[in-house]
Amino acid sequence: MRLLVARPWKCGLVIRLIFILTIIFPVIPEVGAQEVIVNPDAPEMKLTRSTLRAIFSMRLRTWPDGSLIKVFVLSDNSPLHIQFSKKILNIFPYQLRRTWDRLVYSGTGQAPIEVDSIKEMGNKVASTPGAIGYLPGGNTDFRVRVVEKAMGAKR
Repeated sequence: MRLLVARPWKCGLVIRLIFILTIIFPVIPEVGAQEVIVNPDAPEMKLTRSTLRAIFSMRLRTWPDGSLIKVFVLSDNSPLHIQFSKKILNIFPYQLRRTWDRLVYSGTGQAPIEVDSIKEMGNKVASTPGAIGYLPGGNTDFRVRVVEKAMGAKR
C-alpha cells in the first residue's frame, strides 16, 4: 500500500512560480470608460481617433480657430494613461513616449504636460485655455467639457 505524502517543496515551487510570473507580467487594473475633456473655451467639435492621436502625439498643435492646444497627460505607468492610450488612441504608451522623446531631443517640439493625479488633471484642464486631457468616466464636473468622439473613428 502506497502512502500519499504531501510534498511541500512542490507547493512552494508553484507559489514561487506564480509570484515570479506576476512580477514579469503585471496585471494592469481595468479602469473602465475614459472621457476626453477640454477646457470650455476650446472650440466645440467632434474628434476622430486619428485627430485625438495627432493631438496627443503633439503633431496637431492648434485648434481649428488657431488657438494653441495644451495637452495634459498622466504618468506613463498610470493605469488610466495606459488604458487611454490603448483604448482611445489605439497605440501603446511606449509609442507615445517615443514620439514625445523624439520631438524633445530633436528640438522640434515639446512633450505634453504631465500631471500627478486625476484631480490635478481636471483642475489644469479647467483652468488652462485650449487644454485637453482625459478622466475616468463619471469624474467630470461643470468646469470641463467632455469631447464627443466622431462615429466611425475606430480602425
